[in-house]
Amino acid sequence: MLKWTRAHRIAAKFIRYASEQPLRLISKTLPSLEVGSCWTCYPVTIEALWSASDRKSERDSRRCLAMANKKELRVYNSMTQQKEVFRPAGEGKVGMYVCGVTAYDFSHLGHGRAAVAFDVLYRYLLHLGYEVIYVRNFTDVDDKIIRRANETGENPLDLSNRFCQEYLTDMADLQCLPPTHQPRVSDHMEQIKDMITQIIDNDCGYVVDGDVFFAVDKISNYGCLSGQKLENQRAGERVAVDSRKRNPADFALWKAAKPGEPSWESSWGLGRPGWHIECSAMSAHYLSFKFDIHGGGIDLIFPHHENEIAQSRAACQESCVSHWMHNGHVTNNNEKMSKSLGNFFTIRQITERYHPLALRHFLISAHYRSPLNYSVLQLESASEAVYYIYQTLQDCEDTLSSFREATPSEGTEPKGKTVRVLPDADKCIKGLRKDFHDKMVDDLNTSHVLTDSAAVERQGIDQG
Repeated sequence: MLKWTRAHRIAAKFIRYASEQPLRLISKTLPSLEVGSCWTCYPVTIEALWSASDRKSERDSRRCLAMANKKELRVYNSMTQQKEVFRPAGEGKVGMYVCGVTAYDFSHLGHGRAAVAFDVLYRYLLHLGYEVIYVRNFTDVDDKIIRRANETGENPLDLSNRFCQEYLTDMADLQCLPPTHQPRVSDHMEQIKDMITQIIDNDCGYVVDGDVFFAVDKISNYGCLSGQKLENQRAGERVAVDSRKRNPADFALWKAAKPGEPSWESSWGLGRPGWHIECSAMSAHYLSFKFDIHGGGIDLIFPHHENEIAQSRAACQESCVSHWMHNGHVTNNNEKMSKSLGNFFTIRQITERYHPLALRHFLISAHYRSPLNYSVLQLESASEAVYYIYQTLQDCEDTLSSFREATPSEGTEPKGKTVRVLPDADKCIKGLRKDFHDKMVDDLNTSHVLTDSAAVERQGIDQG
């Protein structure tokens, strides 16, 4: 049974305030908060109710952007290892690619943290008025999928499709907005093969017995993201030992078919893609070789993202990602939570006990780049925090409902005297809004947003 059903009951409605006119109240009925609901109004805190999806006009969007840009958005770039002012290549438009899951099992909290962290970024960019093309892929062709399918006796593509759908269910529960595109490897074989061909034509790849390998020593700045040096890499660590490779660090672009595995026709013979090439091909397909943000978990910096950079530049010298962003691990007793270590909890296991919004709150309670240690106490605290947010919204609704009869609706005359916002209230609202943006433009500092908003919510309840 889900916890905090009282929060469900009291969160019947919320209000949105617009301060540019005499007190104008816009109420909405909150849909059911049962697991699987499509409520998306709680990405960060109360201020996030002013989301891009709610703005009624381009004028509202420009006003919101102007307000927030008193301080420019700064994000940490893993490439330069410092915070930088975010300036997209195209005015008012952002291209963002985030590495998704390998779909062979239920997703764990680490996957949930990455999804929520970049959902917060996506929502905030929309809130600032940007037009965002957000791409998050599914890996549905992979060694892990094939191994699991062999264990269960399923077709590998059927198994991966099943867990892609389970992942989408988890994302809906966590109130993550659907990305613009959610491509799958199996649907983009032509793009992948075309990129491999270009890499070979540019003398950065070579064919051995139906396999295609990337020649890392052809890229002068290999290691630019991770700091890894080729001379420091030893065979058998991170990369498979294969005597056919020219360099032990060379990695597979295409794998020759083996009996019982899914395979596709290519000019090198039947086979399937290596892991890294898929993201280079799909990001280029949907965003071009130059785009603004590439994101994922910190564990993807090496080798996955390092190899992406090498592949993309080998296929197109002008390839460039402006900002590389990575979220920290979820840990269990201060050890990385992962399926290989067997110390993980799935998203589904947690949402069976706690409301999904409590889990979402927990996942943004630390800065996205910091490690986040799992504990029951932390989830209990997150549940309390969600309760206080709903209680505050309900108290606002109850307090302000008496003014509705005095507030004219569009095209009608006031039924009573016009009620204007008191100076102190106006100052409070503007202060909260400014504080929210000051923290969000500082590399999405959600932990400070939540800490400050919790104090305001408790103060409002105590005074009520």
